[in-house]
Formats: sequence, structure tokens, C-alpha cells
Amino acid sequence: MALYEHVMIARQDLSNAQAEGLIEHFGTVLADNGGALVDFEYWGVKTMAYKINKNRKGHYAFLRSDAPAPAVQEMERLMRLHDDVMRVLTIKVDEHKELPSVQMQKRDERDRGERRERRN
Repeated sequence: MALYEHVMIARQDLSNAQAEGLIEHFGTVLADNGGALVDFEYWGVKTMAYKINKNRKGHYAFLRSDAPAPAVQEMERLMRLHDDVMRVLTIKVDEHKELPSVQMQKRDERDRGERRERRN
């Protein structure tokens, strides 16, 4: 089976519990089709760069899966048909990284390099 990473944006008017329920629902869709949801991260409500379906914000979720291609296609199809899901992005990866994603790391922990001092 292949390894995939998915990012999903759900409508902003959902509660946190409903957004996490969507993640679990799509995890069961993968499981029913012979795949598995390895891990997921709920990133919370974030402001988008532009409006999508008249929404300025959305619930972001990051999913890691180990599934055959037909299971991923079925999950994507159901995500695109679901009224609460605004966007979906799926990529195939060679391996899953164990650390939390960049979105979940604190700003201080990121490698930012040295900054120059400000001039007055």
C-alpha cells in the first residue's frame, strides 16, 4: 500500500467536535476500503488567503494514511461531495515524518536563522 498525506479545509461554522468528527468519518471510509488512517492533526480554525465559498476562515486538518489508490480515490470523492468540506489536497509520499508537522510546532522551535539587529 502507498503512503499519502491529505489536507482538508472544512467550513468555519462547524464546531471543533464536528470538524474532528469529519476526520474520523473519512478515516472509517479508508478502513472500509482496505486502508488505514495512520495519524491526524487538527490544526484549528485559520484565516485563508482568499474566500472559498464565501468563507474567510476554515477548519484545517492534516491526515496521514496508508491505503491503496482506490481507497484514497473513494475518500476524496466523498470529501468533494460533502457539503462541509471546502477543499482537499492529497499527495503521495515515500515516508511519513514522525515529528509534528510544521503547523503544529511553535514559532520559537522553527529554524529561523539569525536575524540582523534593527537599525533605528
